[in-house]
Amino acid sequence: MADFFSEVEQDYRRDQAIAVWKRYQNWVIGAAILVVLGTAAWRINVYFRTKADAAAGGRFEAALQLLHDGKTSEAITAFNALGKNAPKGYAALARLVSADEIAAKDPKAGIKAYDAFVADPVLNQRLRAVARLRAAYLRVDIDTPKQFERRYLAFAGPGEPYANSFRELLALAALKDGDEKSAGRWLDDIVVDPAAPDALRRRADAFLALVQAGKLPDKALPKK
Repeated sequence: MADFFSEVEQDYRRDQAIAVWKRYQNWVIGAAILVVLGTAAWRINVYFRTKADAAAGGRFEAALQLLHDGKTSEAITAFNALGKNAPKGYAALARLVSADEIAAKDPKAGIKAYDAFVADPVLNQRLRAVARLRAAYLRVDIDTPKQFERRYLAFAGPGEPYANSFRELLALAALKDGDEKSAGRWLDDIVVDPAAPDALRRRADAFLALVQAGKLPDKALPKK
């Protein structure tokens, strides 16, 4: 009798399974097809991305070689082309290197190139911070001290990337304006900041001593 009821229960479960399958088989098959197609699309995308990255890497190295060979104009043209049509990472690096080369020949044009880089929200935030700092190194000799302070004061606060480099530049701008008190405050902020690089802290400490002694000449702080 127990065997009979067991067989009945098995038949019942089998009939239920068949009914469920008939009811949902199209959905199950469709889901399986989507998984297969999704996996294939992902693999195709990875293949083409890898291929594009390899091609961009070769173009980037060729542009660097042009720089090494002293062919700056050709190199800038190559970097600009990469900046327009290379994969995201290489495009950003190419634009930054191009801005560096432009700045070396024409600081004002370099500032414009860095500003355009900083203003592009698609680019890596860290690289944009680097471009902002490089523009600041150029502007400290071009802007008035007050202009420079208004432009970069926000980037010298706690938690900002390169805050201590901006503090050093703000100290230089203050000295250009004859404001030794503000310069000393910026330098002191560097000295007491445990996150400041050791070399920068030592330099700031030395300049701070000179400022406090009233012996620091104009433009004494190092530039980039």
